[in-house]
Amino acid sequence: MASSFTGKEYPIYRGQGGPGGPVIRDTATIPELGPNDVLIRITHSGVCFTDQEFYRLGSPVALGHEGTGIIEAIGSAVTTLKVGDRAGGGFHRHSCGKCHYCLTGQDIFCYERTIFGFGDFSNGTFGQYYLGKEGYVHRIPDGLSSEDSAPLHCAGATVYSALTDTVKERDRVGIIGIGGLGHLAIQFAAKMGVEVVVFSSSADKEAEARAFGASEFVLLSEPEKISAPVNVLILAGSKYPDWTRFLDDKILARNGTIVPLAAPTQGPLTLPADKLFWSGFHVHSTLVASRAKHADMLKFAARNGVRPLIQKHKFEGVETIDKIFKDLEDGKVRYRAVIEF
Repeated sequence: MASSFTGKEYPIYRGQGGPGGPVIRDTATIPELGPNDVLIRITHSGVCFTDQEFYRLGSPVALGHEGTGIIEAIGSAVTTLKVGDRAGGGFHRHSCGKCHYCLTGQDIFCYERTIFGFGDFSNGTFGQYYLGKEGYVHRIPDGLSSEDSAPLHCAGATVYSALTDTVKERDRVGIIGIGGLGHLAIQFAAKMGVEVVVFSSSADKEAEARAFGASEFVLLSEPEKISAPVNVLILAGSKYPDWTRFLDDKILARNGTIVPLAAPTQGPLTLPADKLFWSGFHVHSTLVASRAKHADMLKFAARNGVRPLIQKHKFEGVETIDKIFKDLEDGKVRYRAVIEF
């Protein structure tokens, strides 16, 4: 479907095809819109550690996968969105729509999926436009600002999916780490009505953890001081804990579930097999939410006042991205960086 935007060139920002070096500015062209295409003019984009990871590894992918903006044009078959709506997305971009996973609400695991970093390489949310598909971009609820919604498209969707997959009524949920994922996991879990235990290496973060909704605070170095075991343990920090201490049924309840999210994805996840066997512990792997859960997450956040703690940066070119990446590397972002375009 030709529109007034077809053929328009605009800047995108990507790695240079090798490890290290600065982010580079490149150019993309808006194609003729397909029937299900949705063209979004980006106003805000979150900056995720995954963006930095792809850049650091030398991938030339167009960066950005937490974008929110205004719909400028839609394809001929789009019925659920209209020009002028606020909408966003950017990580999960497409799936086949007819396999077992797609038909059971697990489309994020579709074998024909397109996700950030593994396809659609010249289409990112660090730029003027993002071209999405109906169903894979989501209307932003009125009660949620554009700048707050941006980090929810990845960080929020990730923790919400993990929690709704594993947490039952009356569970106690342990969250390791108060960072980009952890501070949102605390809020979502607390608003779901379960008890939240935060494990942190910093005693001075207790007040902040409780402000986010934690009902108990335990130092990582003293997990045995927990008042009662948790049923689900969410790993939202950048390092794995001491498993020989944490896989104790006085800390993680028997038949409890470990959900690794932000800890290192490179290399092994080594767990003591005897403790898993005798206490029936489980490991639940998760990824950014499927489409239905993503939409539910945005509504839940708007309705319950779940908001990321953000540092906003006015976009001034590649220097802005470089600075945020350096801040991420140095642990200076509290807790999600958002670029305003």
